[in-house]
Amino acid sequence: MVSVLWVTAVLMVLRLAADLVLSALNRAEVRRHAAEAPPAVAAIMDRETYAKAVAYTLAKSRFGVLTDVFDTLVLLLVLFGGVLPMLFDVASGWAGPDATWNHALFILIAGVLLAIPSLPFEWWEQFRLEQKFGFNKSTPGLWVADKLKGVALMFAIGFPLLWALLSLVKRVGNTWWIWGFALMFGFQLLMLILYPKLILPLFNKLTPLPEGDLRTRLMALGDRTGFRAKAIEVIDGSKRSGHSNAYFTGFGRFRRIVLFDTLISQLTPEELEAVLAHEIGHYRRGHIPKMIALSAVMMLGGFAVVAWLAQSLWFNTAFGFPPAQMAPSFLLFGLLSGVVTFWFAPLGNMLSRRYEYEADAFAKDAMGGPSAMIGALRKLAQKNLTNLTPHRWFSGFHYSHPTLVERERALGQVP
Repeated sequence: MVSVLWVTAVLMVLRLAADLVLSALNRAEVRRHAAEAPPAVAAIMDRETYAKAVAYTLAKSRFGVLTDVFDTLVLLLVLFGGVLPMLFDVASGWAGPDATWNHALFILIAGVLLAIPSLPFEWWEQFRLEQKFGFNKSTPGLWVADKLKGVALMFAIGFPLLWALLSLVKRVGNTWWIWGFALMFGFQLLMLILYPKLILPLFNKLTPLPEGDLRTRLMALGDRTGFRAKAIEVIDGSKRSGHSNAYFTGFGRFRRIVLFDTLISQLTPEELEAVLAHEIGHYRRGHIPKMIALSAVMMLGGFAVVAWLAQSLWFNTAFGFPPAQMAPSFLLFGLLSGVVTFWFAPLGNMLSRRYEYEADAFAKDAMGGPSAMIGALRKLAQKNLTNLTPHRWFSGFHYSHPTLVERERALGQVP
């Protein structure tokens, strides 16, 4: 059992060390170009904006190192200090040995307690780091309200879902992991429809895009690209952040386009049309169902691993839990899976980047050239103070999108 703990500790330290090395390489690369931007980058940002982007990137990286080290130390303390088994013993005493609801509560309460130590760091990031660079638009009251709503939703949705999952384990025997996957994946698909209708409005206000040139442009784009959404809505993202985005929610006849109000204020109608054409490209090239299918395969594999670990006498007991108890197995898997999946992040990012290139190419064709898409990407990079000179190893592990220079080169802008 001691060897299991040592292997776990080594894997956690290796993952942290790798991330710290990647961050150090990235900071060194950013500093190397800090005095003078490469020609391709100089064409995107003026000197003042570039200097601010460099400062923002370095500040975020230093803060990220601090939070990574702290989070790893907290997790090591929790895993090896006997805190979780004590909590499980307390939760198990709330009901009889055949009860399920108390085990579901154990997972949720453990999740809440593990999130508490990082709250000061989240506060500092929002109201110090983001505030310093002009991105924070939130208030302390709104920040606290968001956290409380998140916890309430976690219990309101997570408790019945976990109860149903743990009940399946008892009822269907060794094949529970297949049925458990079906339950969770079905819930995931359902949330694609329900999230924008029931949950998103608890945090943000969605309003229909008003009649005008922009709406006419976007509707015409949908017509000529063979894509029609149920609605085009504007989200009040500016109440929390100066960062901007655009995305789709739902699928099939339930899909809708969501534009951040910050995005609308930053881009011209033609550039917004190009951004939407890029998002439509993801649908028209089949990226969404492919990613959902990949997510399903990974989720099924995760359930199979949890089933194997739960049946292994060495797993639960190594961390102080009773053997063959599913709630601890689920919690431990959730806490530790990242030490393995981290090393496969470049593969997922490679696939995501390929899809981004394909969506950019679709937008280029839909707009009759690359100028509108490049104009939108450049403005977004400027407004968001994007790091345009990341180290290639760091971007490989952490960037799901190509860098802007890489995207412009693919669009034919950079030789």
